[in-house]
Amino acid sequence: MIVREFLQWLRTAPAGERADGATALARAYLFSPLSIDDRAAAEGAMLMLLDDPSPMVRRAMAQAFATSQMAPAAVVHALAADQPEVAMPVLEASPLFIDTDLVDLVATGSSQIQCAIARRPMLQRAVAAAIAEVGSAEACLVLIENAEADVAPFSIDRIVARHGHLAAIRESLLGRDDLPAATRQLLVAKLSQTLASFVTARAWLGKDRAQRVAMEACEKATVTLAAESSPLEVRPLVQHLRQSGQLTAGIVLRALLCGNAALFEEALAELSGMPLDRVAGLVQRGGAGFRALYDKAGLPASTFPAFREAVGAMNEESFTDAGGATRLQRRMVERVLTRCEQSSLGDIEPLMTLLRRFATEAAREEARAFCEDLVAAPDYDFVPGPRLVAA
Repeated sequence: MIVREFLQWLRTAPAGERADGATALARAYLFSPLSIDDRAAAEGAMLMLLDDPSPMVRRAMAQAFATSQMAPAAVVHALAADQPEVAMPVLEASPLFIDTDLVDLVATGSSQIQCAIARRPMLQRAVAAAIAEVGSAEACLVLIENAEADVAPFSIDRIVARHGHLAAIRESLLGRDDLPAATRQLLVAKLSQTLASFVTARAWLGKDRAQRVAMEACEKATVTLAAESSPLEVRPLVQHLRQSGQLTAGIVLRALLCGNAALFEEALAELSGMPLDRVAGLVQRGGAGFRALYDKAGLPASTFPAFREAVGAMNEESFTDAGGATRLQRRMVERVLTRCEQSSLGDIEPLMTLLRRFATEAAREEARAFCEDLVAAPDYDFVPGPRLVAA
């Protein structure tokens, strides 16, 4: 009887009052001790309300049923297929959807629908993977920021591959404590590519020079990342570098000249296919054994003199300074450069060009660090002008 009167009232009530009535009917369905007949009649009335011309009415039902396990499934699923404004409340929270439903909605829905699903509490890994694969950049950002979502590492990598050029995505990912070193390196590579494209498009630098500068910056950041990562993360990082085509002789030489023995030895082990402990032994002994390892790794013969001299220097004394194996060691670079200049081998000019760039970079970094330490020293006050005056 009550439902019949409600239906008669709906014919003349304005939209705002119909929305209030829909909310009241939904709450009565959830919380009132209705008889079986009244419950069936109430569900029928709500199914009819799905055709109400006002989105306000349908959204009122969606908000009332959003978090309830006892909501009528037919009504909730119909609301999920409605326009985004109506569907979002149930998609964000309703426990009546299974992962298959949500994956299908991610694949076919708009960015607003994908964002609503990405905000769900305790979002399962399969749904997160679907968002990472086909979701908009906004939906992927919402997913990353959802602390309760179960996001697999391969899904994070997929988001980086698809949207890593966007600053908001990079910033949010780098704020995660569980981000592997390999993924951080992928973000660095994406940033380098984006910056190179940016300066090239504005004709600030030529394409070749912009790409070279970006590559060197990426290599420098990669060595720093390896030095600051746990030992267990170095091998996955090296494997990622090889798979992405970044494990070049240049970055391996840079790691060695930074005194980063862990990255250098892991790189040789990955390239040669030999066990890490065997590689470490051959590196420490040098000589013919190291040359055989070098050749097995497939590194260019033209760069071997630099590697030979750097390994010899590393084995003689520690070249790691306060930089923590994150920056080029000037003494090591200059020693290698001098020995290679004195070499009577064939055409090694490309190697010499690389070593000169390394030497310049090492000198500038050392000078920068010296000046920063000098200015920060408590025994001196900096006075504008050409000199430092004792306090």
